[in-house]
Amino acid sequence: VKQGDIGVTLVGPSWGSEITKKAIQGLVVFLILVVIFLSAYFEWRLAVAAVVALLHDLLITVGIYALTGFEVTPATVIGVLTILGFSLYDTVVVFDKVRENTRNITSGNRMTYSEAANLALNQTLVRSINTSIVALLPVTAILIVGVGLLGAGTLKDLSLALFIGTAAGTYSSIFIATPVAAQLQERRPEMKALAARVAARRAGTDARGKSAAQRRKGGGATATAVLEDTEVDADEATAASGSSHPTAADLTSTVVQTGPRTQPKSGGSRSKRKKR
Repeated sequence: VKQGDIGVTLVGPSWGSEITKKAIQGLVVFLILVVIFLSAYFEWRLAVAAVVALLHDLLITVGIYALTGFEVTPATVIGVLTILGFSLYDTVVVFDKVRENTRNITSGNRMTYSEAANLALNQTLVRSINTSIVALLPVTAILIVGVGLLGAGTLKDLSLALFIGTAAGTYSSIFIATPVAAQLQERRPEMKALAARVAARRAGTDARGKSAAQRRKGGGATATAVLEDTEVDADEATAASGSSHPTAADLTSTVVQTGPRTQPKSGGSRSKRKKR
């Protein structure tokens, strides 16, 4: 081997700063594209909520890397961008259900935007959890095999970023993205008017329910009074008959006596006149 064919390459702080610069550039471009896409597909408020969730995932991943002391490599940058894509996918699934539940919601008065968004979360919760578990199983296998068995640095850096980001992305799409979107939407004037209509409707429903309960309560008291009067009349009939137990005929006569009294028809008097 000739001396001129041998090259020496030093990896120092300049190489690390170049990797960091490229990672930041890729992240900024990714976030810009995300905002443009979500603003066109949904609206800008949902795009802002999705970006907040993505920043949460990024901070969690970078923070755990800092705590564990893992080396930041190009594989780490690839893993971070990958988990941001997964988190965005999960957020878009939930937002799509939110948009379906809130379509033409301002024309009604049955639920607010926050309640419709909460319903969308309940409808997609099982799907999000199952998808995350299925995604975490192979990532966990790569992490265990790469770190424990093979000791491969590239697999270790990539799998750790994927594992942390997938778990954080599932959490952020449920507990951060949708609540932030609901808070931003509730500030709109039409959503405030909708909340006022829903509150007024529920107040009217509660008032009607209370009045119906009072009417039922009053009817029950009247029926109890009638039964008590009937029992008193039955006791009087028993005392008049001289026996300790009233007979069926006594009870029948008592019920007839306590019933409403009707005037005899005029036809009866005419029939008596004819017989005379």
